[in-house]
Amino acid sequence: MRYPSAGPDDGPDALFGLDALETTAPGTRGTGEHGTGAGRPPEHRTCFRDSPAARRLLPVRTVFAEPAAAASARGRQILARFPEAEVIEVDSHWRIPGLHGNEGNVERWVRVKGETLVLGEKKTLATRPNGRSADWIAPGASNGCAMACAYCYVPRRKGYANPITVFTNIDGIIAHLARHIARQGRKREPNQCDASAWVYDIGENGDCSVDALIGDNTADLVRAFRQWPTAKASFATKFVNPDLLALDPRGRTRIRFSLMPPADSRLLDLRTSPVGDRIAAAADFLDAGYEVHFNLSPVVVRPGWQEAWTELLRHLDDTLPGRVKRQAAAEVIMLTHNRELHEVNLGWHPRAEEVLWQPALQQGKRSQNGALNVRYATRVKADAVRTLKDLVASHAPWLRIRYAF
Repeated sequence: MRYPSAGPDDGPDALFGLDALETTAPGTRGTGEHGTGAGRPPEHRTCFRDSPAARRLLPVRTVFAEPAAAASARGRQILARFPEAEVIEVDSHWRIPGLHGNEGNVERWVRVKGETLVLGEKKTLATRPNGRSADWIAPGASNGCAMACAYCYVPRRKGYANPITVFTNIDGIIAHLARHIARQGRKREPNQCDASAWVYDIGENGDCSVDALIGDNTADLVRAFRQWPTAKASFATKFVNPDLLALDPRGRTRIRFSLMPPADSRLLDLRTSPVGDRIAAAADFLDAGYEVHFNLSPVVVRPGWQEAWTELLRHLDDTLPGRVKRQAAAEVIMLTHNRELHEVNLGWHPRAEEVLWQPALQQGKRSQNGALNVRYATRVKADAVRTLKDLVASHAPWLRIRYAF
C-alpha cells in the first residue's frame, strides 16, 4: 500500500508548526518500534483524498456554513477543497431549513450524504465517561457521515438528513482534551479499555477516516495524541483511507476496523470499503504505528448468521499476519435499532429492514443518551453473544474480546 502525505499546512494559520509535529526529516518515516522506514520524498507522494475514488464518495455541491466556521483557518481550508460548491450561510449547523427535519430528503438519503457538507463550530466542549470501548468520549470533531450504513444511530438525531458536519474549531477541541488529560494523571489500574493509557474515543458520531478526506481534523488529533504519553485516541472505521498511514501516530492511536460477514456488509454497509479491504489494511496500519483492533459489529441475527461469521473468522485467521494477531483485540456489538430509523429506511432501503427489523426477536431499550431503541430480547442476545464467543474461540483463538454487549 502506498504511503501518501496528509500533512498539515505550515503557513501562518497552521494549528501546529511542523517543528512541533515531526521528529524525523521531512519526507521520511521513522524506523523505531512503530515505523517501517518506508519513506518517500514528498514530491513522490500523492494524497488519496485528491483521487477520483475520494471525489466519488464526496462530490460536494452545497456547503452550509456558520459565518465564524467559514471564516476560520480550518473552514477556509475546507472551502478551498470544494471551490465549485455553493456556500450558503446559516445561523446554526443544527437548524438548517430544507435539510434537517425535511421528510422529503429520505428519497435523497444517499445523495445528501455525498453532495452536502456542513461547517460549524462545536459550542459545548465536554468529555464524557464511557468505560466500554474507551474510558472517555471526546468532543467530536464532526457529526454525520458520507457512508450510508442502514443501522447507524447518528441520523436518528438529525431529522431525515445525515451529511457530515465538520467542526472547524479543532484547536479548541484539542486544547480541551489537553486539559482533561492533564487532570487525569497516569492511569493507576488496567481496565478493559487499556492496560496503561486513558483511551479517548474521538469519532463517536462520525468516521475519522472519511473526515480526513475533507480536512485535517483527524490528522491534527492523531498528532496531538502522540504527544500525550498517558492517553490514547481511538476510533472505529469502515473506510480504508491510506492517507492516514502518513500520520506517524507512534502507537498513541487505536484504529478499530468494523467487520461483519461480507454478505451482510453488502446489504447494510452502503458506500463503505469492502470488508476484505478493511482486513487487508490491518497490517499496513500496524506497521504505520497504529494499534489495530476490530469491531465485530453489528452482529445481526438472521438465518445462517453463525455460518457467515464462521467464514469471516476463518478468513481473519488465514490472512492476518502474526504481528497483527499478537496485539489484536475485538469488541462484539449486537445490533441496536430504532423505530424512527426503521421508518426512514423503509423510504430508501426497505431490503435492509427485512433483517434489521425483527419484532419477534427484539425488545425496547433506552440508551445511555436517553433514546428509546430496540435490541434483541435478553435471551436471544445472550445466546447470540455466547455463540459468537464460541466461534471466536474455535476459529480465531488469538482474538481477545475486550467486551460484548
